[in-house]
Amino acid sequence: MPPAVQKKSRVALPLAAVPPAESFRRSRRDRANEITQDYVEAIADLSASLGEARVTDLARRLGVTHVTVNRTLARLQAGGFVSTKPYCAIFLTDTGRTLADECKQRHGTVVTFLRSLGVSAQVAELDAEGIEHHVSPETLAAFERLIKKL
Repeated sequence: MPPAVQKKSRVALPLAAVPPAESFRRSRRDRANEITQDYVEAIADLSASLGEARVTDLARRLGVTHVTVNRTLARLQAGGFVSTKPYCAIFLTDTGRTLADECKQRHGTVVTFLRSLGVSAQVAELDAEGIEHHVSPETLAAFERLIKKL
């Protein structure tokens, strides 16, 4: 005869302020946008420092293969963020430049906020790379207000 199975009691958990489905939707959307943001930011940085961005430079900078870069560039081109041709440099469109500038600003705000909390420069840079892609405009504005008070 099988051993008796105990029933688990159901405990009512408090309702979250945001429905779980909405927070999961936002998280998936943020992850999808993160790659686009990383690429346009890297292209802008490479263009500024080297005069141009190439597939090999992006692959090295982002730690991915050239095949991954080419596939992602095709999506970015379809999305209107870059213009590129085989064996040529990669250029940001106006839309891509605007996004790269927004990313750089957001990154700077998050780093400054973390530094104001006493986080070391190196850790603030590393943490900001993840936070910057997921912080809401409302939270970012709160960071900026606090920074201005300092």
